[in-house]
Amino acid sequence: MAQVYSFEGHIPVIDPSAFVHPTAVIIGDVQVGPRCYIGPGASLRGDFSSILLHAGCNIQDNAVLHGTPYMDTVVEEDGHIGHGAVVHACRVGRNALIGVNAIVFDDARIGESAIVAALSFVKARFIVPPRHLAAGVPAKVVRPLDDAEIARKRTGTIAYQRLATRYRETLEACDPLPFPEPGRRRIDIGSFWPEE
Repeated sequence: MAQVYSFEGHIPVIDPSAFVHPTAVIIGDVQVGPRCYIGPGASLRGDFSSILLHAGCNIQDNAVLHGTPYMDTVVEEDGHIGHGAVVHACRVGRNALIGVNAIVFDDARIGESAIVAALSFVKARFIVPPRHLAAGVPAKVVRPLDDAEIARKRTGTIAYQRLATRYRETLEACDPLPFPEPGRRRIDIGSFWPEE
């Protein structure tokens, strides 16, 4: 079970179809919607304001979601937050992606099906239009995204939604083996990675 804590009477809400890794920490006014995936080491801290994750979001390993008083942190349906990203008091639109180790700051708006590149810094109140790529420090809108790029992003999000189910069904603590067993099988990615 994840590390889930109430704060001043605010109890997190986690839909039963979501997967939250046991090392993730969820505190206070946080709502995790259906089919969400919350990875190892993620921190969702709803103590200054609310954190709302709509259906099908994925929050990957070591990502941090937090807010500022009176500014909720919202990730809309099928939002995709990469490893180590910081999402702070902002709104991430439907089907948008925040890249690995990117930072999105207070009152920024990431449009539907937009992408923030890895290692980018989206400053406060910045707007990334729908279906556009933003990159850099500070981030600038670089160009529109084509249908193939948006489809690739969607493929990754579907894979994480399926991964949430696989984790709920098969994850269990165990002792490691001292050496690989003979004929060790590989992970069957075809069983959950959608066709592009």
